[in-house]
Amino acid sequence: MRETINPVGKTLWLVESALGSELTLDYLADACGMSRFSLIRVFGVVTGHTVMRYVRERRLSEAARQLVGGASSILDVALDAGYHSHEAFTRAFHDAFGLTPEALRARSSLDGLNLMEPLRMDQQQQYLELEPPRFETSKPMLIAGLGGRFSYETVGNIPELWRRFGEFIGTLPHEVMGAAYGVCVGADGEQFDYVAGVQVTSKDHLPKDFVTVAIPARRYAVFTWRGHISAIHTLCNTIWNKWLPESGERHAKAPDFEKYGQSFDPATGNGGFEIWVPVE
Repeated sequence: MRETINPVGKTLWLVESALGSELTLDYLADACGMSRFSLIRVFGVVTGHTVMRYVRERRLSEAARQLVGGASSILDVALDAGYHSHEAFTRAFHDAFGLTPEALRARSSLDGLNLMEPLRMDQQQQYLELEPPRFETSKPMLIAGLGGRFSYETVGNIPELWRRFGEFIGTLPHEVMGAAYGVCVGADGEQFDYVAGVQVTSKDHLPKDFVTVAIPARRYAVFTWRGHISAIHTLCNTIWNKWLPESGERHAKAPDFEKYGQSFDPATGNGGFEIWVPVE
C-alpha cells in the first residue's frame, strides 16, 4: 500500500524540522516522491511562495529572533541559517530586512520587520468539488508557442503571455487545430518555465521567438473543469493535495499541462478546460 501524503504539508514539516540543516529542493522533492518542478508548482499554488524562498525567509526570520535575543556570535547565527560566511549572511539579511545583523542585535527589537512565520497546512486548505478524472494514455506531442519564466510571485503575468500568443493561434505552419496547451516545464529553486502553445507536427518555419516542448507518451489523469479559469489555482490545490494523496496514484516525473478546447473563450475565461496530470 502506498504512503498517502499531502506534499505541501510534508514539505512544511520537513522545513520546520530541519531549518538548521542543509535543505535542498532535490531533497524535499525526493522526500515527497515528486519532481522538482511538481513540488515547486503545487507548493506555489497552495502557499503563494516558492519552496526555497520560503526556506530562506524562514531561516532569516529565525535568525532575526536569535539576534534580538542577544546571540553572542553572528557567525554562529549565520551557520545555523545555512550560510557559510558572515558576509553572505549579512547580504541576505540586509536584502530581507533593510538592516545588518549587527544593527538588529543592537536595537533588540523585531518591530517593523516583515518576518516569515511558519505556515500550517490547515491554513492552506481550500478544495473544490471535482468530477472523477478519466485516465488516458497520451500519444507523443510536440507543443510550440511562447515561453516565459515565472515565480509564484509573478504567476499573475501568465495571462499576458497568453494574450501575446493568441494572435498566432490558427496561423502556424504544421499546426494541429482544435486546442491550445499551457505546459509547465523545468524548474529551479525559485522559478518555473511555462509555455503557451499549440500542437504542431514539425518545428520547421516557426516564428523566431517560439520554443518547443516534447511531451512523451504517458498515462495521465485528466480533470475536466467546467467553471471559470479564475479557479485554476484552487483546482490545482485540490488535485495535488487532496485527490492525489487519496487516489493511490503517484505523480510521474513528466510535464503536466492545461488543455483549452474550442469551447474555451479567452476573452471571458468561460468554457472550461482540462488539467492533465502524469501518473504511474
